Amino acid sequence: MRAHPASWQIWTASLLLAVMPLCFAVSGRLKTVPMVLLFMAGLALLVTRTETRHACRLAWPVAAACVLRLLYDVGNFLGHRLDWPTLDLPAQTLLFLGIAAVFTLPLKQRVIAIGFSLTALLLGAVSLYQRYMLGADRPYGLNGGDWAAVEFAMYLLVLVLLSMLQALRPGTRRGDRWLHVAAVVVGLYGAVLTQSRGPLLSFAPIYLGLMLWFAMRSRHWRRMLALFAVTVLGMLTVTATLHREMVERLTDVPAEIASYNAGSSSDAAGAVGERLEMWRTAWQAFREQPLAGIGLDQFGVYVREQAAVGNASPLIAKYVHPHSEYLESLVAGGLPALLVLLLFFAVPLAFFARHLNHAQEPVATAAAAGLMVIGMYGLCAFSDNVFYRAMPQSLYLFLVLGLAFSIGRLLHNAPSR
Repeated sequence: MRAHPASWQIWTASLLLAVMPLCFAVSGRLKTVPMVLLFMAGLALLVTRTETRHACRLAWPVAAACVLRLLYDVGNFLGHRLDWPTLDLPAQTLLFLGIAAVFTLPLKQRVIAIGFSLTALLLGAVSLYQRYMLGADRPYGLNGGDWAAVEFAMYLLVLVLLSMLQALRPGTRRGDRWLHVAAVVVGLYGAVLTQSRGPLLSFAPIYLGLMLWFAMRSRHWRRMLALFAVTVLGMLTVTATLHREMVERLTDVPAEIASYNAGSSSDAAGAVGERLEMWRTAWQAFREQPLAGIGLDQFGVYVREQAAVGNASPLIAKYVHPHSEYLESLVAGGLPALLVLLLFFAVPLAFFARHLNHAQEPVATAAAAGLMVIGMYGLCAFSDNVFYRAMPQSLYLFLVLGLAFSIGRLLHNAPSR
């Protein structure tokens, strides 16, 4: 690829990046075509374009944190002599490191923003269709089946946050702004329909953080606080009046916690009781192997063994992950794995936080987007596994690496003072 890419190359790259979130959210092999094209383009840029290499070097801490997690997973795979499919998800890191290089081009940011919001709008509409037309109790999206409601909600809320960020930007065109607002409304309503407590509770502080950050930059404090209040009141109104199921799920939490009895099959019933039992069993597995863990994706095997001998409730024997990414790390690889996961979150977090108040609006906006993505995943990781399937992990790697490399390009091209 030339040092100064042609217009058609920029447009093609921008369109392919714009459809990536939708590709992650659907099933089928056709979605791999744009990924492969972007990966090949990224490799070509790294080899032929000096500006791309310079931009990547400026974002090296983020890339290093991702590579460290990959290397530790490979070591876990070798140390525990696991089956080859165990490496499928970790190997995605290499794919998205290549794709991230495409973000070092002078892309059509408006095209990408519109693509993301259209995806949020579509997935929100899918949630409404599954609830009202198909009668699904909890919408689950286009990939994963009816047990994927939680990850679908988190995925949707990340896109909602990105759409709101674009709607708030001062340079956004009026027509685009209405599209982004529509994506926020429909996407947020679709997320509420999933009745997923963890993602919705995680969304509130991240959304508040976005409002506060933008208020500080724009000095429109009253407008931002009013917008936050309207959003929260709207969500509460919909939840309390149209969909009482969410209220009931929240009010059931104290009773389920109070009735939980470790190891008892009858007292581990309900989502909260099952989670508590999984967390207890995961902690037990960690205590047995605090340094090496039991291996990637081995929690399900361990749970079934413990249930068979009466050390765990049979109700959780159907689960293969402990519904906590932090406990998953402790189980799979012990304390070193948890440290690697924390670095996987903390290093990009520090990188984006460093540029959050940058004088250039595009840099600050990309940093805010990165912080919101990491914030959502980091909070949801307390009560759910956020990297156990390709869809949520792909979105995280795509956005975090892409935004970091994009900031690297902007910093490299910034005029010297």
